[in-house]
Amino acid sequence: MRRAAFAPRAAAATHAVVTSTAVPLLLGACWMGCALLPSPRVEMVSDGHYVMGTLLEITLGEVSERTAAKSFQELFAHAARLEDLMSRYDSQSQISRLNRAAGQGPQQVDPALADLLQRSVRFSELTRGTFDVTVGPLVQLWIDAAVAGTPPSAAEIAERRARVGADAIRIHSDGSVELDRPGVVVDLGGIAKGYALDGMVPLLHARNIERALLSFGQSSTLALGVPPNADGWRLLARGPNEEVLGVLTLRDQALSVSSSFGHSLEIGGVRYGHVIDPRDGRPLSSPLEALVVAPDATLAEALSKALLILDPDEGLALVADLPGCAGMLVDGAGGVRTTAEWQRETHFEPGVPAGLAGGPEPQAEGATFRFQRYGGQGTLVQRVQRGPAPRG
Repeated sequence: MRRAAFAPRAAAATHAVVTSTAVPLLLGACWMGCALLPSPRVEMVSDGHYVMGTLLEITLGEVSERTAAKSFQELFAHAARLEDLMSRYDSQSQISRLNRAAGQGPQQVDPALADLLQRSVRFSELTRGTFDVTVGPLVQLWIDAAVAGTPPSAAEIAERRARVGADAIRIHSDGSVELDRPGVVVDLGGIAKGYALDGMVPLLHARNIERALLSFGQSSTLALGVPPNADGWRLLARGPNEEVLGVLTLRDQALSVSSSFGHSLEIGGVRYGHVIDPRDGRPLSSPLEALVVAPDATLAEALSKALLILDPDEGLALVADLPGCAGMLVDGAGGVRTTAEWQRETHFEPGVPAGLAGGPEPQAEGATFRFQRYGGQGTLVQRVQRGPAPRG
C-alpha cells in the first residue's frame, strides 16, 4: 500500500452515528447556546481520516456526541503526530533526518521514536531476524531491479545485506539514537500503525471510553471492550486471493494482517512479493497471508511479518509461545494452518457467513476493506472524511 506524508491542514469532520434505536443522527450540532444541555449518548459513532498513508477508521461505542467529537480530534491528531515523526516519505521527519545521519554518531529524537526503535530491536531478536526495520536497502534493490527488468546479482544482494540489521540501531541512556554505520535506512512502515493504535488506548481511557474499534486500512486493528449488546467485535477475514475465510470475534485484543503479495514485482516474467527475507536478501515468491492476534497492536504487527517469512512450523510455534497470541497462516492454494490457541482467542467461524451471500457488507464510501465489521445489532453504515487527519 502506498504511504504518503500529508501536509497539515484543517478538515471538517464527517461522522455517522447509530443510536440505541438505530436511528441515524448527524453529529456536530451547533454548540453555541447549548453548553448546559446534556450531550446525547449514542450506541456507536464512526469517523475516518487518511493518515500514515491509509485510512484510519475509529468507531466508538456508548459515548456522548460531545465526547466523541473531542476524542476523534485527539486520536487523529495523535496518529498525525507520529506520522510527522516516523514517515520515511517526509524528508523533514525525524526518521528521515536520522537516516541521513547514519554513521555520524548519536542523534536526539522524540521519546516516542526512541521507544519504537527500541521495541523494534527487541522484536528483531524475538523473530530471529525476520522482522527488521532496516530492510529498506534490500527492498529498494528489488524495486530498482524490477524497473531495469533484471534480477539483482548475488554481489549486489550481498552489498545491500551488509547495510541491513537491527544491531545497527543503538539506543543510548540519554534517549538519543545512533545508526552505527553509513547506509543504514530505518523504515517503520511495518510497525508504526500498530504503535499508533496502542497509544490511543490511554487517550480513550482518559475519557472513560471502554468500547472502541480502531483500524488502519484493516491491516492493523485494535478492539477495545465490546460493542453494545454484543460479545465482541465481529470481523470478516479474507485470504490472499480475497476469498472469505470466516468471521473472528475480538475483545481487548489487537489483530495484524500481513500479505506477501500485498504489492508484487515482476522481473523477467517471474512474480515476486514485496516482503523481503532479511536473512538471504530475497523476496518471498509465493502468496501467503498471516493473521496474528496479540495483546497489543505493535507486537501483532511484528509477529505477522515474521510469520510470513519463517518456516511455517517455526513461525506458528513462535507465536504460540507468547502469552495471549495466536496465528493463522493461509497459502495461495487455500491451505490454512493455525496455532492451537487460535480458536480460543478468536472464536473463529470459518466459511462465508449466511448474511454475506447476497452481497458485501456496508462499507465506507469509496473504501475497500479486507476486514469489515460483521453482524451484531445496529449495523453501522459509515461516512468517512476524505482528507488528511487534523494535526494538533
